[in-house]
Amino acid sequence: MPFHEMFEPDGSLRPCYDEVQKWVERTGIAGLNRRMDEAEAIFRRIGITFAVYGEGGDPERLIPFDLLPRIFTANEWRILDKGIRQRARALNAFLHDVYHRGEIVKAGIMPADIIYRNSAYLAEMADFTPPGKVYSHIVGIDIVRTGPGSFEVLEDNCRTPSGVSYMLENREIMTRMFPELFAQGMVAPVDDYPAELLKSLKEVAPPACKGDPVVVVLTPGSLNSAYYEHSFLADLMGVELVEPADLFVDNDRVWMKTTLGPKAVDVIYRRIDDEYIDPLVFRPDSLLGVPGIFSVYRNGGVTLASAPGSGIADDKAVYIYVPEMIRFYLGEEPILDNIQTWQCSKPDEMAYVLEHLHELVAKEVHGSGGYGMLIGPKASKSEVEAYAERIKANPGEFIAQPTLDLSTVPTLGPASVVGRHADFRPYCLVGKQLRLVPGGLTRVALTEGSLVVNSSQGGGVKDTWVLQD
Repeated sequence: MPFHEMFEPDGSLRPCYDEVQKWVERTGIAGLNRRMDEAEAIFRRIGITFAVYGEGGDPERLIPFDLLPRIFTANEWRILDKGIRQRARALNAFLHDVYHRGEIVKAGIMPADIIYRNSAYLAEMADFTPPGKVYSHIVGIDIVRTGPGSFEVLEDNCRTPSGVSYMLENREIMTRMFPELFAQGMVAPVDDYPAELLKSLKEVAPPACKGDPVVVVLTPGSLNSAYYEHSFLADLMGVELVEPADLFVDNDRVWMKTTLGPKAVDVIYRRIDDEYIDPLVFRPDSLLGVPGIFSVYRNGGVTLASAPGSGIADDKAVYIYVPEMIRFYLGEEPILDNIQTWQCSKPDEMAYVLEHLHELVAKEVHGSGGYGMLIGPKASKSEVEAYAERIKANPGEFIAQPTLDLSTVPTLGPASVVGRHADFRPYCLVGKQLRLVPGGLTRVALTEGSLVVNSSQGGGVKDTWVLQD
């Protein structure tokens, strides 16, 4: 049986859930479901949606929200906090190294092919150091729990980890609907995230910036699946939300068009993929890019957050080596473990994976969003066989991991509180210092027994509470 985070191994209620249990008993399941309907109505009215394309019908979906919080004790958070910060430091050190001397390869710790033949590696970033040596400014670490004190990292997100708007809106909804639960001051706040993000971005202003840095959020536009989050964060930070057509390059600076004339931009929090950011350097057919922006970036006229080429650090083949990165760059032992992972690029490990594919989780190295993966125990014999053929055809494109006994969190069902599998994504901000709000996004698989938590595949979200001492 998986560890249920609301209960001790002997079945008794964990003390951190005392107030939630009292609230459930006081309100009743029917009352809580009425509150769920109210919360959904608020989400719909605010317009908190994400887009799913290719399935027909209206692509705009309301992300399912679950009313029961996921809780970490203060002691649990201290461990997570240290481990997340440690990982963010190591990943940024790795990015600086691979775009410069490549010492981790020279030391024989990582094979060169995984880095330099990876599509996420950008040769155009070689020998360039961004301000503050920060490459990944927002590091989202996906963490799973397998026991009372067992936290493991599922994957790293070093480009533009999404979902922070849900973290903030989940808390806003819970505070609005249940003020009595927060009046006691038992839950650590997360609402200063936008201010902390803005501080971090201003700390990495480029050499050309001479005054208070001008920060903007760059979005591909309203058709992007995460557009709500782009506009939400720009609004909360009090900065402009811009599209590529709002920016232009002149005299080695990036300028924003305004009603008062051009205004120099210092830091761009970009939500546009690397290949689309500058048609003069990457894809010439890109209509999303700003011509010349990469040259300005390399010459110190603007900061791009996160840096182009940061994606090499969150590649699933590179993930395997993060514990060694921590030892190599920081001289420390990893606080958070990786999940055991087999590389299909290694013949002996591929042989093991093919033999046990029916009991493993196999993933595409460059896949994301829960797509392109096989959950062996849930797959049919024909699906397993077809996936095995894909692995044989391109071994280096796949990894495999054991099917974990993920913890379950209390989730509101139609007639009772049920346990559902979940993961957790905190957001570590990297500027001159590391910042981490006490909380993050808990994603929950709303279907019984499902391990897929992605919103695009039926998962939902819930508020994450970190209890204060």
